[in-house]
Amino acid sequence: MSGKEIKNKKQPDVGIQKKAELILPEKIKTAAELNDELKRSRAEVTQLHQQLNNAFRSIEQFQKRIEELESSKIYKLRKFISFYLKRLRNNVKIGGKKNFFSVLFNYVFKKGWKVLRAISARILKHIYLLVETRKVIIVEVFNEMLATTADYSQYLYRRQLNKSKRKQIQNQIRNFSSKPLLSIVIPVYEPPIDFFAQALDSIVNQLYTNWEICLADDCSKDEDVRELIEKYRSKHPTVKVIYRTENGHISNASNSALTLATGEYTVLMDQDDVLREDALFEIAKAINLKNNPDLIYTDEDKINENGLHSEPHFKPDWSPDSLLSRNYLGHVCAFKTEQLRAIGGWRVGFEGSQDYDLVLRYTEKYSNIHHIPEVLYHWRIHRESAAASETAKPYAYHAAQRALLEALTRRGYKGDIDFLQGFRGYKVRMEIKEPGAQVSIIIPTKNKQDYLKKCIDSIVKKSTYRNFEIILLDNNSDDKKFFNLVNQYKKQTQFKFKYIRDEGDFNFARLMNVGRKNAEGKYLVLLNNDTEVITPDWLEGFMEHAQRPEIGVAGCKLLYADETIQHAGVVVGLGGVAAHAFTRDDRDGPGYFNYINLLNNYSALTAACIMVRTEVYDEVHGFSEEFVVEYNDVDFCLKALEAGYRNLYVPHVELFHYESISRGHPHATSESYKRHVKEVNRFRKKWMKYVDHDPCYNPNLTLGAENFAIKI
Repeated sequence: MSGKEIKNKKQPDVGIQKKAELILPEKIKTAAELNDELKRSRAEVTQLHQQLNNAFRSIEQFQKRIEELESSKIYKLRKFISFYLKRLRNNVKIGGKKNFFSVLFNYVFKKGWKVLRAISARILKHIYLLVETRKVIIVEVFNEMLATTADYSQYLYRRQLNKSKRKQIQNQIRNFSSKPLLSIVIPVYEPPIDFFAQALDSIVNQLYTNWEICLADDCSKDEDVRELIEKYRSKHPTVKVIYRTENGHISNASNSALTLATGEYTVLMDQDDVLREDALFEIAKAINLKNNPDLIYTDEDKINENGLHSEPHFKPDWSPDSLLSRNYLGHVCAFKTEQLRAIGGWRVGFEGSQDYDLVLRYTEKYSNIHHIPEVLYHWRIHRESAAASETAKPYAYHAAQRALLEALTRRGYKGDIDFLQGFRGYKVRMEIKEPGAQVSIIIPTKNKQDYLKKCIDSIVKKSTYRNFEIILLDNNSDDKKFFNLVNQYKKQTQFKFKYIRDEGDFNFARLMNVGRKNAEGKYLVLLNNDTEVITPDWLEGFMEHAQRPEIGVAGCKLLYADETIQHAGVVVGLGGVAAHAFTRDDRDGPGYFNYINLLNNYSALTAACIMVRTEVYDEVHGFSEEFVVEYNDVDFCLKALEAGYRNLYVPHVELFHYESISRGHPHATSESYKRHVKEVNRFRKKWMKYVDHDPCYNPNLTLGAENFAIKI
């Protein structure tokens, strides 16, 4: 190639090359941004798809309601009237002359139409309200309150904060006499970065601002974790962190994070969960209003990757015995920091149930515990989370089993802890400290010898605990076959049998008191004559809890003949007075969060079958005889509650209950209905504070149904 050719050959433009170098990174950057935008768009599409599915479900529900409405008698009647009104209007004028139809239309349907419409509207409104059992509320759905059910969507909608509510909260915060520093302790290990950021954002954006975040990274390998933590540290001086040099699992990491806490209270939080915007405000408010509780816990729900809320857990107020069968406290919990340190924090070896073990030990020493009945914590559901599946961390259940066994030992009991089916909690059995104690079984009756025989025979044939006496209270029986049966029992030698004749008017409360006067046992079992024992160790199942000095009344699971639930606890206020929980639910539940199969504190239990220590019965002066037929057992349980005892539902004690065989329905006659109204009013007057709020039942749950549905 000649020099001229080289000279004339077009050389690359240096300026263009430099421009290209400048533009190229910009193009790469733009591509990355487009890729992020694509991911966000896909996530939004997924979320919109979920909303669409929910909308379709709502449409189907509304269509069903429309079909039900159109098939109702009121709708058909209205359609019928409308048809004949049209015919009437068509005959008002015939050839411009007045006739009967024109006069009728003028004076009735023209001048009086406004009045008629107003009256009809009022009548139809009241008729609708009488027959309609559920309010219909149409709400606008936003992403942050999207739920799997319409009822829960409405709950979230009602809790949504607007500008006015935020202003009210800020005013309340300014007026707090105490503004405690809250230390949010979070153990961190390889969190999904997006969820971790959302968790931190939910703290940073709290309306209550006196907080600090205490993080302990348990040697995460993902560099993005440290980068994200440092990003928040640079923006927020109240974010503290320890980078552990070796992985020690969650208990060690939690203890490391606790060393950073300087707040009066420590709030526990997982690395991928979310706090409601006013969560810390509600905790600070409780600290101010409830005289610095030792422990504060709240309600919670679950939230998936797309922000869809589900499974809200509306918890009871402090129920120590419910805690024995599962960690119902869950999230979010706030502990006094010094007390948390005093018990040694988290124990290594209980990983997976480290919080359960912590709560069991903490509540043994500190008992001023307050519950906030608000969903302030959203538990994240994703593939690796324990919230996604009961079997996500099976080792956690073995750790919980050991934590419970050690808790029983610390409390002076030997016991056995078994898993319930599907890891839905634990079956707790305790050793009876005094296995030779006598049990007095008190059975009131009037005739009905067939049912009575089935009841007594089931006790004798099935009971594995043999030191019992049966006290039969005969209230005016007059059937020869009944007396023949009584004579048979008097002659037998298998068990102690006492027959007491009572000729007064029927009064269930008085009969129970008569039975107590004739009882010799350390324990009393009050038992209806229309029951049948199913569980052979039913007396042991009762005694292992009734022996505990803190327990007043122990109740059981009662079943109808078709093996559906007749009684699994009593909710005070249900139906306006008190009623059984989970009626007609399946025998094995689960009911609400498996309550049917778990130990549960209830304010009351039905005396169709309960056990109580004789000393407790005497302390509360037995049954109140002012309650002749109804609510005497609920009244008795509430008296025990007021005396400082706790009442307990024991699910592994099961009997059939054929319900009110002897006396029939309490509202069968005009006289019995008047008595019912009188006893309702008497009960409400005496126990209105429990009718207004049963501490063993969440105020966000309905009082109109037995299935723990959300109150609308």
